[in-house]
Amino acid sequence: MKLWGGRFTKETNELVHNFNASISYDKKFYKQDILGSIAHVTMLEKQGILTAEEKDAITVGLQGILMDIENGTLAITAEYEDIHSFVEANLIDRIGEPGKKLHTGRSRNDQVALDMKLYTRDEIVILNDLLKELMVILHRIMSENIDTYMPGFTHLQKAQPVTLAHHFGAYFEMFRRDRSRLRDIYDRMNYCPLGSGALAGTTYPLNRDYTASLLKFDGPTLNSMDSVSDRDYLIELLSALSTIMMHMSRFCEEIILWNSNEYQFVEIDDSYSTGSSIMPQKKNPDIAELIRGKTGRVYGALISLLTTMKGIPLAYNKDMQEDKELTFDAIDTTKGCLALFAGMLDSMKFNNKAMENSAKNGFTNATDAADYLVGRGIAFRDAHDIIGQLVLLCLDKEVSLDELPLEEYQKICPVFDEDIYEAISMKTCVEKRTTIGAPGHDAMVQILATNAKYLQES
Repeated sequence: MKLWGGRFTKETNELVHNFNASISYDKKFYKQDILGSIAHVTMLEKQGILTAEEKDAITVGLQGILMDIENGTLAITAEYEDIHSFVEANLIDRIGEPGKKLHTGRSRNDQVALDMKLYTRDEIVILNDLLKELMVILHRIMSENIDTYMPGFTHLQKAQPVTLAHHFGAYFEMFRRDRSRLRDIYDRMNYCPLGSGALAGTTYPLNRDYTASLLKFDGPTLNSMDSVSDRDYLIELLSALSTIMMHMSRFCEEIILWNSNEYQFVEIDDSYSTGSSIMPQKKNPDIAELIRGKTGRVYGALISLLTTMKGIPLAYNKDMQEDKELTFDAIDTTKGCLALFAGMLDSMKFNNKAMENSAKNGFTNATDAADYLVGRGIAFRDAHDIIGQLVLLCLDKEVSLDELPLEEYQKICPVFDEDIYEAISMKTCVEKRTTIGAPGHDAMVQILATNAKYLQES
């Protein structure tokens, strides 16, 4: 069944039908289509456009279709152009004449705009929950590793000592911002397009505020042309999903490095690893690599939709049908990656000793050694040069600053004393950094308390 055809004298070419049809993917929002239709006829009856009997017959028919789809007794099949025609044709088959009044005061343009908004809104809630679950795991790992020392990096070079809690805390902040973006998108998109018609509203006395309230929107959209041609919220969502994927991809890149023989900071659980068909010793971080790879797939959806929308005049154009497959795929990809990443992280083991030794052997305490000299009256620029000479000496002797004998320190600068070793210990280097946002124990305790409150309240 088509929802149009009266002015046509020929059947649509089969190839044209298949090219034009969207039911293979827009069947994904059958539930939203049916719930939107129930709200629509409820409003039509309230306005006196439908009788109570007609409204009840349509509502019962729609509820039956929904139930049958979900229990598997009604299949959504390809002879229909889209999910809207599938639902309406099945409704008419079931209840007869009243079913033909379902579409009163409505166009497919505002209908599909509504369905996509309802679907996207539901998916944002799921994405937000998945992000929170990941952050709960991060918070647990951080709480258990406040004093797990490791090197912090810049340019992939060891820079200064931090803790595992502090390093993971950076990702906690990223995911916190991701959740904030999703909330912003939800709030900005939460206005109901139904009642906008094809582009110019309708002559029927609809109550758009009532329809919006039934569907838990904040109100109706305020311009009918914009209502049916707006895809900004999808572009914003794809941008937010791209950022979420970018954050996970950065995290995965570090886990891949840390899982290598050269680092040995972490061990990915067997259940999130794979082996080699030829090299029996291999344990590959495939999940982390796939998440890193799938990031480009989500980026592609964003660029595709931006490109599709850039030259479209008002109001609705068929190009906009391209929004669905892109968005559905990006949402499903991001949800799958979030769930897998959380499981991988939750089951991961950490090699605390390897992390601390790496920090010591990478001269991450060199800045603190320079600060030691500054505390004894030497200008920082001179202290910087002295410590540089000591690092060269350590490299030549293949020792760390912690292992270099005091007499070697004093040959270069007599100001050094026995307390230099305490001053440059990993514990001291980290604990001296007590400002909010720094890795020191007391600062991290405050941050963890803030994070725990955030997770409880959000």
